[in-house]
Amino acid sequence: MGTLVTLDLPPGSPVADLPWVITIGALGDEEDWEPVVCGPYEWAHALALAQAVVADEDLMAVVEPLLPRLDADAIRAEIELARSAGESGDPEGDVVEDPETRRVRPGRAPTGAEVREGWARIAERLTSGIS
Repeated sequence: MGTLVTLDLPPGSPVADLPWVITIGALGDEEDWEPVVCGPYEWAHALALAQAVVADEDLMAVVEPLLPRLDADAIRAEIELARSAGESGDPEGDVVEDPETRRVRPGRAPTGAEVREGWARIAERLTSGIS
């Protein structure tokens, strides 16, 4: 059984509406290959797909949101925000040494048609002004 790492979002978090990517790599040091990055997906689809992939294999999947930014200045501002959170001791910027592990029963992975429908919704959100 593999490992799934993601954010623990509170109910109603606006971050859930962002597009998400899955990075899948080797769980240990025994294998040496470049991780595979897939996406974008809607949050629920990303979680379900990652769970389905790592359920029976020694792989690690990291599910994280994409932060669509329109220009280099917006990207720099996001980097500065992350740096300042890390320097200020802000809990959101701290590394968790002993994260809580929750076991989840893998649900049904979305079908190809469901993923395509999700891509259409993501494209609509990205082109309608989500920042």
